[in-house]
Amino acid sequence: MNLPVWLTPSHFIILGLLLGFAIAHSGLAAWRTSAEKLIGARLYRVIFALVSLPIAVVLVIYFFNHRYDGAQLWQVQGVPGVGNFVWIVSAISFLFLYPATFNLLEIAAIQKPQVHLFETGIIRITRHPQMVGQVLWCIAHTLWIGTSFTLFTSIGLVLHHLFGVWHGDRRLQSRYGEAFEVVKSRTSIVPFLAMVRGQQTFKISEFLRPSYLGVAIFIIALWYSHPLLISSTGRVNW
Repeated sequence: MNLPVWLTPSHFIILGLLLGFAIAHSGLAAWRTSAEKLIGARLYRVIFALVSLPIAVVLVIYFFNHRYDGAQLWQVQGVPGVGNFVWIVSAISFLFLYPATFNLLEIAAIQKPQVHLFETGIIRITRHPQMVGQVLWCIAHTLWIGTSFTLFTSIGLVLHHLFGVWHGDRRLQSRYGEAFEVVKSRTSIVPFLAMVRGQQTFKISEFLRPSYLGVAIFIIALWYSHPLLISSTGRVNW
């Protein structure tokens, strides 16, 4: 059976790359408890980064270089207000995507990396902020680009993060037991649902911290460097 003309090989390649990243990322996360006992938390973090980051870089480059592959499902780039909407949603997505990067010394393995169980800050809004951030990013970029390739990429990313919700809760349950059940009962996966139910309250003071200023600076820098990023990835012949 002949495949549709628009279904280019890049559609399958990006799904394969996403699957490889998901297996490496989630597999290493599942191995964390045992690995830290064997090789220590710092060496585990280094191995995790050395495996995950190169695959992530390949994914980003490949996505940028093929984002307009396949069928053009819709075209809204000339519609007034859409560009601003996309940038606003993208900026909000990074506020959810990067709370895990706040402990930079742990990420760099300078301090001993730890698994944290807390329910403050953005966790009051959603227990899985990275999933929410990824969904928002996918909505914004799929709307803006409007191609079948971008839609395939977004579906793959969202499925991976939905699996991460289950996998992350399972790992926290295994590590913390009843303490996690208490946090789980007071938080929600769906943004703001715990607040609507009266289980959480929004505290603006928890967001007034240097880490969020860092995220804001990153968003502004990304705004201005976006054309440079696209042109740089375009020089890689993938």
